[in-house]
Amino acid sequence: MSADEGHDEGRTEQPPGEPAVGDVRADPEPAVQGAADRDPAVGEHAARSRPAGLSARDVAVLALERRSWSGPGVKERAIREQLDMSPTRYYQLLNALLDDRHALAHDPVTVNRLRRRREEHRARR
Repeated sequence: MSADEGHDEGRTEQPPGEPAVGDVRADPEPAVQGAADRDPAVGEHAARSRPAGLSARDVAVLALERRSWSGPGVKERAIREQLDMSPTRYYQLLNALLDDRHALAHDPVTVNRLRRRREEHRARR
């Protein structure tokens, strides 16, 4: 690689529109616009009245997590296609949602199940 290519060694380029890896702040809601067109179940759930404090994207993340998946890679593909984000970003957002009282109020079964799984994983470390 030549010096005029302007690439810093050890630095990774972030795809356009993709937030930085450590950034778990809320993304603008347009990231989930169109999800209902690709998966009616996500759109139907997201269209229900949202509790205050949750964005449409947050509701769509919880709805996707509530589903069961047939095999490896299927969920990751759905994350990319339905939510227009990388699986890494999805799991960052999901982890932040597990600590959000609004998410717990919206979907206590899913949030509590995932909290238990997270605690079991932490205990094994």
